[in-house]
Amino acid sequence: MVGEEAGRRGIPSLLYPSSYACSEGQQEYIVSDVTQLIGWTPLIELKRIGGKDGVDARIIGKAEAYQPLCSVKDRCALRMIEDAEERGLISPGVTTLVEPTGGNMGLGLVLIAIRKGYRFVAVMPGQYSLDKQILLRYMGAELYLTGGEPGKHKIQGIGPGFVPEVLDRSVIDEVVTVTTEEAMVNARRLAREEGLLVGISSGANLAACLKVAEREENKGKMIVTMFPTGGERYMNSDLFAAVREECIAMTF
Repeated sequence: MVGEEAGRRGIPSLLYPSSYACSEGQQEYIVSDVTQLIGWTPLIELKRIGGKDGVDARIIGKAEAYQPLCSVKDRCALRMIEDAEERGLISPGVTTLVEPTGGNMGLGLVLIAIRKGYRFVAVMPGQYSLDKQILLRYMGAELYLTGGEPGKHKIQGIGPGFVPEVLDRSVIDEVVTVTTEEAMVNARRLAREEGLLVGISSGANLAACLKVAEREENKGKMIVTMFPTGGERYMNSDLFAAVREECIAMTF
């Protein structure tokens, strides 16, 4: 890599010549470990949805499903562990990492734990997606489930039902309210109209973007949001309920 791009991660880094050359003299475009693929996910303009809704603004989604374990949480997990290591708080082979997770942060952390040599324990609500529980165990995480009544909404990964102490509200300019149904509808729209298989929170983000785009002051502007996860992780959730029942009922 050259200039300001040095040290950057992600798939685009493979577009730059490696410092190693293969025996034929050709440049190799190979990363040395999976964490080098974290970051630099693509931006996608939602032209079909924007056109159908008559939106006079460009709505752009950042597709975090392109991360190694298909979630924006891969970014968070890597930086959290790197930061703690830099400050001398944790050490591979000595420290056990414990994370209360809805699934995706746990998967990001187990990815880094595998690479660096940490023991990893995930604690997850029992009513959350079975797919995520299976993936955590498949990746080698120790998993403990918690009970209790389901929360007020079904947008996994957004809002635990209280304001956490670590939330710095001074950096938030505005909160846009989105219902669970709006999130589900827009996640399905992204699949059917844009070909983007994303999770429930991505639908919530799109719903918020469409509301912001309706404002007069935002005409002609670019509105960028994050699509935090891919959709496969939610096949046992209400997002897929209708088609799941349809497929179960099919005969031959």
